[in-house]
Amino acid sequence: MEHVISREIPAKDLFMMCRELNRYALGELPEGYHFRTLRRGELDEWKGMLLDFPHSPETRDEYMKVMSDYYDAVYAKKADTFFDSCLVACEGRDKLIGRGFIWKAYGEISTVHWYKVLKDHENRGVGRAILSEMLRGLGEGDYPVYLHTHPSSYRAIKLYSDFGFQLLTNPIIGKRNNDLAECLPILKKHMARGEFERLSFAEAPRSFADIVGRHEIEEL
Repeated sequence: MEHVISREIPAKDLFMMCRELNRYALGELPEGYHFRTLRRGELDEWKGMLLDFPHSPETRDEYMKVMSDYYDAVYAKKADTFFDSCLVACEGRDKLIGRGFIWKAYGEISTVHWYKVLKDHENRGVGRAILSEMLRGLGEGDYPVYLHTHPSSYRAIKLYSDFGFQLLTNPIIGKRNNDLAECLPILKKHMARGEFERLSFAEAPRSFADIVGRHEIEEL
């Protein structure tokens, strides 16, 4: 689950699935950073992490409402599980600079939720370390793992691909269209040639389609 604000690339929907973790992609958190779980008093800071670009008060208010509504709909009734699961990466002074966690959507499907690294800390291996920490603790029965993303997250899509995620080809995912055909030219334009050519594709199992199709709330 991602919520992306982009002025250049349309917020089309893409979905990915990992059947088995590629352990060669795992990385460690760089020196000067540490992991912990989210504290209850940090919820608003956690919600606002994506807004690390020049934005208007109206944009912030709109985004924070989206995040608050989603928290209330999906996580609030399982708040203890949410805070216990929600991984954050921090710099040495304990400031949040990255986030992400595995959420059991609808109590049945393993999903990557709200993966993000602040722009000032990108390209340092933090994002790879967060995904590694999230995925390496899963058992065989926790797979496949699914995620929802957008073409503007092409750098993250490259990283997801390293870990074994494939782009789903199903035309409909739950109540949303899968915009794969429209997004591939965008990804080709913005990704390095080799990165784009290494992307792979898969059709989601029927059991997955049945689960997400019968729920109104989007937990993916």
